[in-house]
Parts: sequence; C-alpha cells; structure tokens
Amino acid sequence: MAKTWFVTGANSGIGASVVRAVLASGDNVVATARNMDKLQAAFADTSNDRLALVQLDVTDRSQADWAIDEAIARFGKLDVVVNNAGNAVLGNFEDFTTADFEKQLAPNLYGVINVMQAALPVLRKQRRGHIINISSVAGGTGQNQTSAYSAAKFAVEGLSMSVAQEVEKFGINLTVVEPGFFRTKLLDQGSVSYIETKIDDYADASARDTWAPYDGAQPGDPDKLGQALVTIAAMDKPLKLFLAGSDAVEVLTPVVEERLKAIKDNEALSRSTDGAN
Repeated sequence: MAKTWFVTGANSGIGASVVRAVLASGDNVVATARNMDKLQAAFADTSNDRLALVQLDVTDRSQADWAIDEAIARFGKLDVVVNNAGNAVLGNFEDFTTADFEKQLAPNLYGVINVMQAALPVLRKQRRGHIINISSVAGGTGQNQTSAYSAAKFAVEGLSMSVAQEVEKFGINLTVVEPGFFRTKLLDQGSVSYIETKIDDYADASARDTWAPYDGAQPGDPDKLGQALVTIAAMDKPLKLFLAGSDAVEVLTPVVEERLKAIKDNEALSRSTDGAN
C-alpha cells in the first residue's frame, strides 16, 4: 500500500528532491512551503494525483494543524513526516541580537516542534508512523560563525532523541539526518542572512567571506539524498541517525572519536564525582 508523506520546505533543495523521489517510488506526498507561488513553480511540470501542494508557514502552529488536517483529508492517512524547512543566520556570536537568534530558531527549531505536535496525535492514533528531522553536520559539531544555526540543529537532535523514546511504544520511528554540504539554496543570497560585525576584533572574520564561496559548489546531490530517505523509510527498522554525504562522515567521525577518547581517558575522574553508597 502506498505511503503518504508530508514534507516541509518543499519548494526547493532537499525538500523538493524528497518530494520527487517519493513520487517516483509510487507513494503519495503533501508538499508544503511558506510561499505558495514558489511551491507551485517548483512543481509546475508535475501533474500527479498523488501530489498535493499545501501552504504552510511552520512557525505558525495553527497553520501546522491545518496542513496536517489537509493531508488527512486528501489521502486519509499519514505515514512519513519530513521536517526540512529552515534558514541560515550566520555571523560571529558577539554580533547576534536576541532578535537574530529568534529569526534562526523560529523555523529551524520551533517549526519542527509545531509540525511534530500537529502530526503526532495522528501517528499515535494510527499506532504507526515515521518522522524524519533534517538536522545538519552543524547539529553534530559546532562550526565557525554558525552559533545560532548550530544551536537550533543541536536542539532538534536533542528533541528528536527524547521524543523518540516517548513514542516508540506507539510504533512511531524517528530519524535524524545530518547532511553535509548539499547543493541547495541555503547559502543563496535570498535565503541566508549574514550578521555583519561591528566589533573591531572580528573585522577580519566575515561570515559572508567564510560561507558565501560555498554557494553552488557544495558536493552533495539533493536528488540522491531524496532517494536515500525513501530507502530509509522503507526499512523495517529505520535508522535513528543518518549522515548524508562523504563530507559529513569525514567531519563527524573525528568528532565522535575525540569524544570517546575524552570519556575513556578521564573515566576515573568522571567516576570520582559519585557520591558514597
């Protein structure tokens, strides 16, 4: 039986590629995005009764509830939810205002929370389902000038691991995806926000200079990632964590190894903090 997918941020990049991979697999998909014009343009060449286009600003909880209801009304069930919508706000931490952090957290963290809270009652009632949260390499390790972005992605990973333990008894699986650099519009001028420094000590550390050169030169292929997610969703026991891209493996492997070494090298000191029995 065909599955029904629900994908946020589907007007471009990874989201659009997931939608196309799902359609190619024979499943149904509800593709959502904040900008309906861009969403319709992304699939202007696609005429398929297994595709529904729905407007959704993930930062609005009421819209998330409505969009999930639309998915059920259209296809009668919900099987896979992909939280992909997000943006990037990059700069040196000392230059960020609270408003800058809110701009980053609103779609990347609160958006995930809104969609999960809208979808989980449906999945729980069905006693089955799969949530795939798109994190980032920056959700597994801090990176230069990505404090807000990394904070959001680390939070998504902690959220995902915690919720996974709460809902597994209902037959609901949860996968965190940590992509490396993929050829998406995340670093496109219309998508990324750079916080320019006003502090002399950071004058030689421009986030724009650091990250803009990667735009369009990323090694990852979103279409292949979309196909990989379809493969993961078809597993009897879906992966809990998936590193996407050879660069993700190369960046995160030494990070994990360093943490393991720190644990082992300092085990005695760690255990010394236990209280007396």
